[in-house]
Amino acid sequence: MTLQQALYAVTIAEKGSFNAAANELLVSQSCLSSAVRELEKEFRITLFIRTNRGVSLTGEGEVFLGYAKQILEQYRLLVEKYGSSATRKRKFSVSLQHYTFAVQAFMRTIARYRADDYEFAIYETKTIDVVDDVKNLKSEIGVLYLDSFNRDPMTRVFHDAEVEFVRLFDCPISVYLARKHPLANRPVLNMEDLAPFPCLSFQQGSANAFYLAEEVMSSYPYRQIIKASDRATMLNLMIGCNGYTLCSGVICEDLNGDLYQTVPLETKEKMTIGYIKKKQIPLSEIGEVYVQELGKFGE
Repeated sequence: MTLQQALYAVTIAEKGSFNAAANELLVSQSCLSSAVRELEKEFRITLFIRTNRGVSLTGEGEVFLGYAKQILEQYRLLVEKYGSSATRKRKFSVSLQHYTFAVQAFMRTIARYRADDYEFAIYETKTIDVVDDVKNLKSEIGVLYLDSFNRDPMTRVFHDAEVEFVRLFDCPISVYLARKHPLANRPVLNMEDLAPFPCLSFQQGSANAFYLAEEVMSSYPYRQIIKASDRATMLNLMIGCNGYTLCSGVICEDLNGDLYQTVPLETKEKMTIGYIKKKQIPLSEIGEVYVQELGKFGE
């Protein structure tokens, strides 16, 4: 198998048809068909099922594409590290739970490469999508947390996805609420204090297991819960409904504004903030810089 054949197969899968992939790669459909036939013959598998609507991957094809993507990513990292910087566009993508400090770390990373040609991407998304993005090499790094409740099930999820979790720092749990909230001036809060107010939680879609929640203590029997899908709505609900959420306490007023604050929660539980990466694939230079910027929030 050549790198070109691997690229052809990955592009066909991503585009969903030989025609769209041919247009993307600027080659003929016959060229792509020949490359796929050679791969299928070499590895004695069937990669795609052809239909009137395009193509879909077989079970064998999904496994094969996972390895092909890793090979292409390894090649990209080699070129980034040892290739000609004069002709190289730097690329970097990260997926994360809704953490403003992770967004700020991304902004600081961009600032270091402002004079370069680059293509960067950041995805604030659901927990399982963070894992899938790193698994499928859509993102090099995924930012999320572990605690005593979700550590074991998430470790199994990481294992199945062939990613590894790297700890950055531990932090106590805080209550995130509006400065005008009736409890905002308390030095510390407990769950009884919070009972009359709605707990805000990020929607996790169909993957709604408690251990996938972005917020700690997700299995606690809250009286009132409001779920939201984006950070802006969550902040509006804090002001309009006197809602709150439980978080790491690491906030960025530069991004969220000064209308919100954190109050320590009375608990011995802690959060471990960290990142996931694909196993056996080293971080790129940009990935290392981003991790360094993330780590500064734990200092």
